[in-house]
Amino acid sequence: MGTYSEAEVSERLYRDGWRKAFTIAEMVGKWERLVGEVEQGYDGDIYNYTNDLYSRNWLREASGLLHDFIVQDWTPRLMALDNRFTAATIADDGAALSHFHKLREPDWWWWRRYPRILTGSLGKSLRDAGATGNAPEAN
Repeated sequence: MGTYSEAEVSERLYRDGWRKAFTIAEMVGKWERLVGEVEQGYDGDIYNYTNDLYSRNWLREASGLLHDFIVQDWTPRLMALDNRFTAATIADDGAALSHFHKLREPDWWWWRRYPRILTGSLGKSLRDAGATGNAPEAN
């Protein structure tokens, strides 16, 4: 693990290209919102969905930089959210999402899954890319 404070990590990631200096609470909150939406049926399009997945990227990057005690504080909540996301998605090694977004990091597992419930624009895009899901086709 790293040796930096939350403020130092937020600033470093901002300098590295993130659009602002996010806090851990913000990004865990974004990940939690996405997980909840995926569980219910994500209402946005493929571009919003892939953008929303970046909240988990930020958390992964931050975890390697933060002091161990900071990571330990939020790891249980993050693990619970990851488990919920895994339960609400189907693994396909990124085959469906790779049609829309380049998959760079092999261990970033959240990019290699798609929602079980395929609804709306996202559902159509993913079905067109080969995803099957569990929900009936949306109108």
